[in-house]
Amino acid sequence: MHGKFEMGDEEGAVASDANDATLVQLRAWLTRHDFPPDTRLPAERELSDILGVSRGDLRKALAALEAEGQLWRHVGKGTFTGARRIEVMSLADIDRETNPAEVMRTRLLIEPIIAREAALNATSKHLEALRRCIRRTHKATTWRQYETADNELHRCIAEAADNRLLLALFDALNAVRRAVVWGLLRNSTDRPSADHHSFAEHDRIVEAIERRDLEGAGKAMYVHLRGVERSLIEPDGIAD
Repeated sequence: MHGKFEMGDEEGAVASDANDATLVQLRAWLTRHDFPPDTRLPAERELSDILGVSRGDLRKALAALEAEGQLWRHVGKGTFTGARRIEVMSLADIDRETNPAEVMRTRLLIEPIIAREAALNATSKHLEALRRCIRRTHKATTWRQYETADNELHRCIAEAADNRLLLALFDALNAVRRAVVWGLLRNSTDRPSADHHSFAEHDRIVEAIERRDLEGAGKAMYVHLRGVERSLIEPDGIAD
């Protein structure tokens, strides 16, 4: 019995050495070719012939490199170099999967940061645009006009942040917001009351941006969006 165990140990060591050797060969082959990310590698049968190794050992080597993030595999498509690509959901898919509560939580996370960046980077032209948007919200004669002016104001703040990626994120969030939340809004032809909470809140946001008050701008935006969040859950509320 003792001899059999020794033979098993030897066989295991040989198999381990073969696996290690295949992994070394595969690493060397990939290094020589220096493939760009997402290059599709030859099929396992072809690659095992190229390297002169068994398909079993090759699969183990591929699995080891996949675990390291050097390769990724897609069933039915093959093995590719680099880390696995993240499949980003389309806006249409997000519209179907999300809900108003998620939209508001995301706005509360992102838009105060945008307001802070606007306070840091806004130019005189941005400030002029923000003031024009403020005036349009006050002059709106219907809720729909107000909502349009409000949307322009929030986008102007995002533009004032002077960060194209942040602006793109805002635009994506805003597109989802309009698809998910806009349908909940009233269609009344009445305009917002003179004491509607958003008027003073908008003023405080823009004033903080003009003062270059990063903390104040972020806090004012957060307070404003919490008011919007409350209005969403009230029967006769308006979301802006």
